[in-house]
Amino acid sequence: MRKRVVELAVISDVHLGTFGCHAKELLNYLNSISPKTLILNGDIIDIWQFRKRYFPKSHLAVIQKIIDLSTKGTKVIYITGNHDEMLRKFSDMTMGNFSVVDKLVMDLDGKKAWFFHGDVFDASIQNAKWLAKLGGWGYDLLILINRFINWFLIKLGREKFSLSKKIKNSVKKAVKYIQDFEVTASDLAIANNYKYVVCGHIHQPQMIRKTNKVGTTLYLNSGDWIENLSALEYNDKRWNLLLYNDLNLENINTKQLMISKKNSLEITQLLTAITIVKKVDY
Repeated sequence: MRKRVVELAVISDVHLGTFGCHAKELLNYLNSISPKTLILNGDIIDIWQFRKRYFPKSHLAVIQKIIDLSTKGTKVIYITGNHDEMLRKFSDMTMGNFSVVDKLVMDLDGKKAWFFHGDVFDASIQNAKWLAKLGGWGYDLLILINRFINWFLIKLGREKFSLSKKIKNSVKKAVKYIQDFEVTASDLAIANNYKYVVCGHIHQPQMIRKTNKVGTTLYLNSGDWIENLSALEYNDKRWNLLLYNDLNLENINTKQLMISKKNSLEITQLLTAITIVKKVDY
């Protein structure tokens, strides 16, 4: 399969190490592109819920793919999130083409783009981290239950549906939280003269023009690889929001998911490779 050359690709909220992660689909996507820069906008490895007894080969293959991209010339920038906040003690450091930061400002064809995960806006994380972690476990359980329900629906010849989306859309507070998140991020971007603001965290893929009394910005959210399976791409001075289900990537050779014992790295080694880094300037 011929790979698409992409100037910049952004993914977030992969949550490797959890039951809800769609690692095989993400690997298919990464195998379909040749990005000059890959931004991992937080919550890539779910350290909050990390357990040695559950880290499938497909999850490990994603990490190896990202490292492989960096060794072959792709600039990989890991922006820390709340579920991988442990990496923040290594912020502003780099190793080769791989860097770890808490936030990032880039110049894209003369326009400033502001990248950050978005958990800084979440009061439950700032003030009651234990509650946020409990919510993370509950969300993972909900996704697991949803998979069983969808398995039965498919057997009955009916369409799949998302429990969490249904809950979010039916709870006014959840809808308001998403709207407030977008407004807050956009207002801050406008105040700082950023033409693009790119977030993750809320698992809600979005690309929308936001305007207030002061100015305007393009708000973008890369979504997640739990439910929406989405990514952002910047190419030829334009942003695109992509959904995995629209890309027709299911025919990619599944042998790419296999990792031999001889060539596989221990998870701890891969985490070390991600975190031993040094400062990079943009």
